[in-house]
Amino acid sequence: MAEHDLAPHELRTIVAIADTGSFSGAAGSLHLTQSAVSHSVRGTEKKVGAVLFERGRTGARPTAAGERAVAHARRVLRLLDTLVTEARGAAEGGDGGAALAGPLRIAAFRSAALHLLPPALAALRARHPGIEPEVRVVRELGRGTAGEVADGRADIGIATLGTTSPIPPGLVGGTLVEEPYSFVHPAGHPDPRSLPLVDWAENCTSYTRSWWADQDWIPRATVQTEDDGAVLAMVSGGHAMAIMPALSLTGAPPSVEVRDLGPGRPTRAVGYVTTPEGAGTLAVRALIRELRAAAPTGAVSNSRKSE
Repeated sequence: MAEHDLAPHELRTIVAIADTGSFSGAAGSLHLTQSAVSHSVRGTEKKVGAVLFERGRTGARPTAAGERAVAHARRVLRLLDTLVTEARGAAEGGDGGAALAGPLRIAAFRSAALHLLPPALAALRARHPGIEPEVRVVRELGRGTAGEVADGRADIGIATLGTTSPIPPGLVGGTLVEEPYSFVHPAGHPDPRSLPLVDWAENCTSYTRSWWADQDWIPRATVQTEDDGAVLAMVSGGHAMAIMPALSLTGAPPSVEVRDLGPGRPTRAVGYVTTPEGAGTLAVRALIRELRAAAPTGAVSNSRKSE
């Protein structure tokens, strides 16, 4: 090993410090003494040539260099795990190919986790029963699911993509479905446009909101909820109208009427993001295939009236 090479145990140490927020917490999780953790970090910082953690009475926080190092450490450790599982799977698979096994970490926003992932995961487990999906629901705000992948916390993220939310530098991905937005209101309401507009923070890209601004019949949202499930509940209860994407309308109850917004309606691209190295792993590739097969081909609704 070259003088400045980092060993796996050094990578695990800095990840443990970042996860626990302290040297003592890392020591406990790794079953080491605190002095051993401190010694390991000093050696790592010397090899890297940068201070990785700010030490204080309240714990340890990664510096900017530390955040970058920890993200790469998570990804390297994940690749080491993949090396073992894929090599072992290839040996056990014989002429039939590699047997896929082990954890597959997935980050997804709420409606994707509820409606897009389940059929894909069912098909994946049927083909590869040794795979153990671990799904984390992440709000698609700020760095969102793509940030989980970039930071090494997820192998693949189900994300909203587009001109205002492109695939981040250093990651790769693709579109799974382009879903239309629809006008949603209580079924049978005599004047649904008179109802207040309800919205939630994850709903739209800036492109969609620009489209909204050009529609003089759509008022400013006066009600904000936590997520699309709460929006649908308010509409179903007769309290509001909304503009919602198709995925959020999967299984909408009969008390909700969904109307097509017509030509020029906004759409939302839902896709996947992963790391370049992750894109080459068998488990991620297998999930992408199942996601493409499970992705709906159009709007999911219980009514198809043109607005």
